[in-house]
Amino acid sequence: MQKKVGDTPPDQPPDTPAGDPAGDRPGHRAGAALLAAARPDQAACGDAPPQAAASEAAARNDATPLAADPEQDESAPKLGAAIAPIRDYIAELHQRLLKVTDGAVADYIPELGKADPNLFGIAITTVDGELYTAGDAAVPFTIQSVSKPFMYGYALQHHGRAAVLKKVGVEPTGEAFNSIVLDEAQNRPFNPMVNAGAIAMAEMMLGATQKERIANMQSMFSSLAARRLDIDETVFASELATGHRNRAIAYMMLNSAMLERDPEEVLDLYFRQCSVNVTARDLAMMAATLANDGMNPRTRQQVFDPQYVRDIVSVMNSCGMYDYAGEWAYEVGMPAKSGVSGCIIAVIPGQVGICVYSPPIDKQGNSVRGIKACLEISDEFDLHAFNNRTNVRSVIRRAYRADFVRSNRLRTAQERKVLMEEGKKIAVLEAQGSLYFGSTEQLLRKLSELAASSRYVIVDFKRVHGADASARKLVVLTARALAGAETGLVFANIPADGPLARLARALAEDEQAYRIRRFPDGDSALEWCEDRLLEGLPQVSDTKLAVSEINLFKGLTREEGRLVEQLLRPLVFEKGDVIMREGDAARLFFVLARGTVSIHIRVHGRDAAKKRVASLGPGLTFGEMALIDGGTRSADVVANEKVICYGLDIEQLKELSAEHPNILISILTNLTREFSDRLRHANEEIAILE
Repeated sequence: MQKKVGDTPPDQPPDTPAGDPAGDRPGHRAGAALLAAARPDQAACGDAPPQAAASEAAARNDATPLAADPEQDESAPKLGAAIAPIRDYIAELHQRLLKVTDGAVADYIPELGKADPNLFGIAITTVDGELYTAGDAAVPFTIQSVSKPFMYGYALQHHGRAAVLKKVGVEPTGEAFNSIVLDEAQNRPFNPMVNAGAIAMAEMMLGATQKERIANMQSMFSSLAARRLDIDETVFASELATGHRNRAIAYMMLNSAMLERDPEEVLDLYFRQCSVNVTARDLAMMAATLANDGMNPRTRQQVFDPQYVRDIVSVMNSCGMYDYAGEWAYEVGMPAKSGVSGCIIAVIPGQVGICVYSPPIDKQGNSVRGIKACLEISDEFDLHAFNNRTNVRSVIRRAYRADFVRSNRLRTAQERKVLMEEGKKIAVLEAQGSLYFGSTEQLLRKLSELAASSRYVIVDFKRVHGADASARKLVVLTARALAGAETGLVFANIPADGPLARLARALAEDEQAYRIRRFPDGDSALEWCEDRLLEGLPQVSDTKLAVSEINLFKGLTREEGRLVEQLLRPLVFEKGDVIMREGDAARLFFVLARGTVSIHIRVHGRDAAKKRVASLGPGLTFGEMALIDGGTRSADVVANEKVICYGLDIEQLKELSAEHPNILISILTNLTREFSDRLRHANEEIAILE
C-alpha cells in the first residue's frame, strides 16, 4: 500500500493550536496541518511538457485578469520542496496518474472530440486564495456541465429559494445527465444538475434582452473565477448545431409549461454557459468560492449568500455526479460536479476547492483520471465529508475568576484589596473556534456552572471565528433567560462586522429589552464588572486632593506634604483630549482627581495603530517614569470623560528635594513598591492563565 503523506514524523506541528481538532488523529494531522502550513510555489507544479507550458503562457496572455494573479509575480520568493508538501504531493500524483489511459474523449459534440487526451491538470485553491497546481492547470477548455451549480446559485441568489423550487427539484434521478425524464407530479425537472434542470435555471438569468442575459451570465462566471471569462464561439456553434436532445427536452418542458420563454432563446443561453472557457485554475477558484461561503477568496466579493451555498453544495453532493453519485459519495465523500469536457470540481466547505482536468471520460460522463485523483486526494488528506473533525470540548479555551486576573485598570491599594477578596464573584469564560449546536451547548453548560457561584459572567468571543444560526439562537436565548437573574451576563469581542456580525445584530435587537451588555474587548468588560463590585467604596474627593491621600506621597511629613501641594497645578481636560502624547518631552507628572484616563501604546507591525493597555481612576498618578529617566513620553494618555488632574513640574520637585531630600526618596520608594506589586500580580496572572 502506498505510504501517505504525513505518516512520518507523527508529531503534531508546533504551530497547531492547543485543542485544535486537526491534531486529534494522525490522519487529520497529515491533512489539516499540510493544508494550513504549506505555501504554494509561484510557478505551476509538476514536470509539464514544453507544449503544455506554452499553452499555459498563452492562456495567461489571452485572459484579461480582474485581479492580480499571484502566480505571475516573478518577484515573489520561490519556496523549496521541504516546505511545500501539497505542491510536491499533487506533482507526484499527477505524474503517477499520467499512466492511466482508460476512457475516451467525448465526441457527441464534435468540437469536444478534438481535445488532446494526454492533457491532465490538477489545481487546489484554499479559502484564503492560495493556489497549488500540477500539469496542464492553465490550459483552457469549456466548462460544460460544471456551469450548472453556479447557474443554480445565481437563480437562488436573485430569485430566492421558494421561486427556484417551483422551477426545479432537488431529488437525484439515478439517470444519465441528458436523460429525458421529468418530475410530472411536481411539473418540474428533478434537480438542477441534469440538463432539464439546468435549462430551467438558464431561463432564470436576469436581463431585459438576450444580450443582457448573456452579459450577466459571463459577469457571474467571471466574478467566481476572479478574472474575465469568455465564450468559446466554436464550441458554442458546435453545441448549437448538434444539441437536438436538449431541444427535445426544452420543447417537452414548454409543452408542460415548465418553460415560459422561447425554448430556442433559452437554449442559446444554455449552450453559451456550457461553452465558457475556463482552466483548472479558474475552476479551483470557483470551487473555493463555494468552500468560502460564497465569497471569492481572491477578490473578497460575496458572489452567493452562505444560505444558498448550502443549497448548492447539498445538490452537488446528491446529484453532481449523475448515476455515479452514490458511489462517489461513498468512496470520495466530497460535493462535486463533473463535465463531459473532462473536468471535475470538488468542494470541501471551509477548506479548499479542487479541480481536475483530463478529457477522457467513462460511460457515465466523468473524467477517469479526475475520479482517481479526487479519490486519492480525499483519502490522503481525510477530506471525506463524513470524517468527524469536530471536537466540541475544544470550544472552551479557559475559565478563570477576577480575584487574581484583573483588568488593566490601575487601582488604589484599597480597591485592590477589595478585588482580591470579592473578585471571585466575576467569572471569565473564553471561547474559541467555531460555534455550532454541539460546541455552543458545551459553552453554555460551562456558563451555567459558573453562573451558579458568580455575580457576573463574562463570555469573551475574541478567538471565535464563526457562529451558525443554531449557535446564535442558543446564545440569544441564554441572554434572555439570564436577563432577570441574579447573575449578570456580559459579552466581549462581538464586533458589528466580520464573521460574528450576525450574532452582534441578534444581540443588538434584544439589547434594551433584556439589558444585554456588550463590550469591545475583554478588558473593558472586566473593568466594568470590577467597578460594579467597588461601588460601595468611598470615592476620592472631586476637589483639591490632600497629598496624604495619594499612595505615591506616603511617608512624607506634614510639612513636606504641604510643600509638595504648593507645586500642584490644577488642569482640566475634556473627553478625548490627549493629556500626554508619545514622544513629547516629559516635564510633568500627573495626579488624577476626577474622571478616568486610558493609556495607549503603539502596536508594532500595524500602521499607526494604538492599543489601550490600561486605565486609571481618581487618586492615581501617571507620567511618573519621568522622575527616573526624564526623556520623552512612551505612551499616549487620553481622557475617557471630563477629567480634573494636577500636574507636578519635575524640575521644581527636584529643586524642592535638594532642600528636603526625603521627598524624592519617599516618592521613588513608593514608586518602586508600586512597580513591584504590579510585577508580582502580573506573574500571578501569567501562572493562572498558563
